[in-house]
Amino acid sequence: MRHGRWRFLLAALAPALVLHAVFVLSPYAQAFYLSLTDWTGVAGQARFVGLDNFARLGADSLFLDALRNNAVMLVVVPAATVVLALFLASMLHGRRPVRGASAYQIVYFFPQMLSLVIIAVLWGFVYNPNTGLLNSGLRAIGLDGLTRSWLAEPSLALIAVMAVVVWSSVGFYVVLFSAAIDSIPKEMFEAAVLDGAGRWATLRRITLPLVAESVQVAFVYLGIVALDGFVLVQVMTVGPGGPDGATEVVGLSLYRTAFTYGKFGYATAMGVALFFAALTLAVFALRWGRRSTVETA
Repeated sequence: MRHGRWRFLLAALAPALVLHAVFVLSPYAQAFYLSLTDWTGVAGQARFVGLDNFARLGADSLFLDALRNNAVMLVVVPAATVVLALFLASMLHGRRPVRGASAYQIVYFFPQMLSLVIIAVLWGFVYNPNTGLLNSGLRAIGLDGLTRSWLAEPSLALIAVMAVVVWSSVGFYVVLFSAAIDSIPKEMFEAAVLDGAGRWATLRRITLPLVAESVQVAFVYLGIVALDGFVLVQVMTVGPGGPDGATEVVGLSLYRTAFTYGKFGYATAMGVALFFAALTLAVFALRWGRRSTVETA
């Protein structure tokens, strides 16, 4: 009977395992192999070069600039998005829920219904230095001195792109955190009110510890978003990586290296480096979240 059960399980799992190996593991294995070659994308054969591509990454100034910009986004985007989403969710669903909270959630969630390309095009119009909504609004209220070429100035271009990433992402996490807050027993908030706890104390002592797992997941996903950024930079900025490479990101360098310069092996090495960066981020975030949960318990 036991052997029959194992045969049944293997027969049931085998098709799924084969499909997973062919369509998931095999592409990863091919990417790892191509990162060790000088494949041009069109040649029938690829010459094995070992770790030379990865050694070149350490001396590639454009790639290092892209890595630095991704690192800045990795710090700013998750932190800003999580803080803003937690604030909005706690205002809507905290100890004193706002009337019509569901309507606010729909409004916040609306950017999630748009593709990143549409968002990039829309915000490109907003940031237009001559006819854009942002500069026009500043001129309308007499703040002409604050108008800028938001996507053309090296010191502002990356900030402008990160603001769009936060704007487009925050609505989803407002909904996520709202669901987590709604699962907290109302008696806990009522007890906090009776004890005289303010909104900040309630958020810090009750809400944050009980939604820590959702915050952990948010940091992982937002970290992956910050390590990408390809679509917004490609559509919103002009030229390779915006003004003086101020918005250069790894995804954009990878795309240009492969499809403009025909260096698919070197571009694949960039992709492998980005893969391990995302994997490292996820591992650290999960370990940090597990340690925080244990300490809280």
